[in-house]
Amino acid sequence: MTDDGNKLVHHRTVFDDWRSLTIGIYMALVGYAVMVGIPVISTSWVTNLGFSEVEVGRVAGADLGGLAIGAVISALFVARIDRRYLASGAALLAIAANLLCIFYQSYEVTLWLRLIAGIGSGVYTGIAVATIGGHSRPAFAFGLELFAFAGSQGAELKLLPFLSIEGVYVTLIITYIIGLLFISWLPRRPVDKTLDVEINVEEASGKHHTEHKHVPAYVPWMVLTAIVLTYINIGAYWTYIELSTVDSAASPEWVASMLWISSVFSVIGCLFAVLLSNRYGLARPLLVTLVFQASIVLMLVFGITNFAVAFSMFFFNFCWIFVDIYQAATIANVDHSGRFPAMIPAAQGLGNFLGPNIAASVLAFGFGYNGVFIMCASASIAAMLVYLYMYLMLKKTIPALADAS
Repeated sequence: MTDDGNKLVHHRTVFDDWRSLTIGIYMALVGYAVMVGIPVISTSWVTNLGFSEVEVGRVAGADLGGLAIGAVISALFVARIDRRYLASGAALLAIAANLLCIFYQSYEVTLWLRLIAGIGSGVYTGIAVATIGGHSRPAFAFGLELFAFAGSQGAELKLLPFLSIEGVYVTLIITYIIGLLFISWLPRRPVDKTLDVEINVEEASGKHHTEHKHVPAYVPWMVLTAIVLTYINIGAYWTYIELSTVDSAASPEWVASMLWISSVFSVIGCLFAVLLSNRYGLARPLLVTLVFQASIVLMLVFGITNFAVAFSMFFFNFCWIFVDIYQAATIANVDHSGRFPAMIPAAQGLGNFLGPNIAASVLAFGFGYNGVFIMCASASIAAMLVYLYMYLMLKKTIPALADAS
């Protein structure tokens, strides 16, 4: 709500049904499973398959880059084709690619199979995010999703190290099969396809009326650009955080335990994110969070110790949840067709593709992990600057949207 009492208007639809929200959240957890488990999976590729650090960056980049490609495909068709058919096809593609990864484990073949698996998960995740974003209270809906995300993240990072790489692939296959059993809960079509917002305007007399405002196309595109920059940071950090502690003052056992324990801190992040958005809107807390996230990554340049790793991981997860809720809710507030929300995994996947690959190049050029962390912090600050520009532009044109919760 703005200082003059104006605020966005939201209408309840089929996407507010608990079954729609439940299947959307479940599909999102499945689609993001590799991204969440990438620190453990990266280590498994090194220890079980003998991949080098640079090869791990390429394979992780292929998987997460496939997520971006799949989400773009999803965005093209999510408002046109029955979402149940689209999601089923994506699940079958991901199942097939993961199954083949069990039998073909060379670097070259794994690279291409992870790309294909990523495409399947990208389409699947794009539909999931579009479904969640259709809720009349997007910040609440994405808060629930990320609350579940925090739990699944902790479970993955705790349990996956006990599995062989083949066991990881089988687990991914099973999660997609379970989703297919409940595909009938997924709404088939979007309710609204316009890029407009309704604003409840309070007049000087105290009366209220509703105005329709067309949202400039640059708004969702700027959010997507900022998401790419944010996930360059996240992708590189999350791929190399465990490997960066090897031969450091940090204990390997401590680091492994912090990977899953720190994910619990994300639950606190969910609560604070929703509470702060209700009071201060989405934009202002997001700007502060991105600066803080950059600082907690940059602190690792000054030394990797047990305390530094724990502090960095805990608050990185805390900020990650903040950023995800605010970014997703911002796009969902302006687009109810599902096209731009479906692009969120594409932006995340592109950032996750670029992040590990840029980090791998930084390592290949001999700048070490300090260079990786500096690159991560720079990406987070760049994302903040994009959001700051967008916020200032919206304050002049649609203030109710700029300060929306």
